[in-house]
Amino acid sequence: MNWPVDNLPKDLQRPELDYVKAHGIYNWENPFDVVNAFEERVAEFAGANFGVAVDSCTSGIRLCLEYLKLTDPFIQSVSPKHINVGVVKNTYVSIPMQVIQAGFKLQWYESPWSGVYELRGTPIWDAATRWKANMYISNSLYVISFQMKKRIPIGKGGMILTDDWKAASTLKRMSYDGRESLVIPWPENKFQIMGHHVYMTPEDAARGLILLEYINEKEYPDTADYKSYPDVSKFPCFKKWS
Repeated sequence: MNWPVDNLPKDLQRPELDYVKAHGIYNWENPFDVVNAFEERVAEFAGANFGVAVDSCTSGIRLCLEYLKLTDPFIQSVSPKHINVGVVKNTYVSIPMQVIQAGFKLQWYESPWSGVYELRGTPIWDAATRWKANMYISNSLYVISFQMKKRIPIGKGGMILTDDWKAASTLKRMSYDGRESLVIPWPENKFQIMGHHVYMTPEDAARGLILLEYINEKEYPDTADYKSYPDVSKFPCFKKWS
């Protein structure tokens, strides 16, 4: 059956993009302009120069690891498998999985963290459970979350914050299959680097912009800390990597 996509009933259409324009939040022309606007708003709030929206914090962590493999001469010279990346034992299970799947050597450590912790040996910080003004840490790749239990609950989403224009522009391309531009038809892109299919949809970004209109506090308590998670290093899936 061929669905008449252009004539979907209103109750089956996502309203966020039209809502953003109709209520004067952002007057977009291309839907992906809304993603750019959301990136700029969040980066400004957090005290960073740039934001790169992705489909989850986990994807953001993985993208940052792949970026380091692509750009760090030391990692390239010795191979990621010889680079220790430290992950706290009490965290969400997907984070150590990304370290392993990106080809790095996983190393566990213990820390009484709250809201944010570092992936030791890298400039990456997992800040999935923190939301406050000027939370960005200088010279880092600071990854935040918009999962449904977080302060900006768009359902699923994340963002990489950075002060480095080169990192932001490269990560942006990497987030959408290596495309240099989301505005031109995809075959017209040059695809100079490998990418991942982890971009944030315009509809999700629009929901983020809408929620930002209602989230006016500059600082909220962290939504989780080390006591919120079990010791994931004991899980069977990590046995051969520990």
